Amino acid sequence: MVEVVSLSYGDRERDLVTKRREQARAGIPEYWIVDPQEDSITVLRLEESAGRYSEQGEFGRGARAQSALFPTLSVSVDETLDAD
Repeated sequence: MVEVVSLSYGDRERDLVTKRREQARAGIPEYWIVDPQEDSITVLRLEESAGRYSEQGEFGRGARAQSALFPTLSVSVDETLDAD
């Protein structure tokens, strides 16, 4: 699951907090947050026993965001943030 954080002020909290809780409740095992304002991609992995996500990594420009569940899956942060 990938969430792109809205640049609108009121939507930011919903995208970063509310939706994160909703995805955890839905049992989504891995959740990526693309944040254009922070120029980053955060990879979260569900801790099923706790019912919440733990951060597996925060990746900024110049890095490749790496999946916690799929070792061969990674994406360029620059290419992702600069995509039209």
